[in-house]
Amino acid sequence: MEEYLVPTAFGQAEFTEKKSRFLGSVWPVDTEEEALAKIQEMKKRHYDATHNCWAYIIRDGAVRFSDDGEPGGTAGMPMLQVLQREGLYNVVCVVTRYFGGILLGAGGLVRAYTKGAKIAVDAAGKSMKRVWTVLYLPCPYPYYERVKLEAAAFGGIVRGTEFGAEVELELLFPQEKTESFLERLTDMTAGTVEAMEIGQEYRAFPVTKELI
Repeated sequence: MEEYLVPTAFGQAEFTEKKSRFLGSVWPVDTEEEALAKIQEMKKRHYDATHNCWAYIIRDGAVRFSDDGEPGGTAGMPMLQVLQREGLYNVVCVVTRYFGGILLGAGGLVRAYTKGAKIAVDAAGKSMKRVWTVLYLPCPYPYYERVKLEAAAFGGIVRGTEFGAEVELELLFPQEKTESFLERLTDMTAGTVEAMEIGQEYRAFPVTKELI
């Protein structure tokens, strides 16, 4: 199964440029119908805005954008290019503009809509959709902090932690990094701590920039 980046959640941020207010919004979506519904939702919510420009990318589906009345090429395309540079799929972005009375010019509009999309993407965060290996790892307390650090170094995620006679961890790892982590765990603990693979999941989990 292929891996790709999607927005983690709804994200929104705004800024003002020469008295014009720009509100950027990003959502994760699965279909073009969902993307169009989000766009219509924003148009209704911000019916009094000067423009509601948008762009979306559906994996193995449609890629569309709209300047919504702004000069051609100054809004929708720059927004789409942000989504493409960020490597996102199944994403829709709307940048709403309330005109402040001062013209920005073509270059100013491109910069503003680019910024509106980028800050919305940053607010939403990124998740990697891929095959994750699920590990159950009973860990003695002296190794707990070290195991967490090593897991993070191999791109792992601690999904569950239970504290009892020892710490019981549920960890998720990118499929291709699981074996390397298990080898590191054996070396680090001289074979005294072992993890058990309990399944695999194809889903999205938040990732840090270093692990993308």
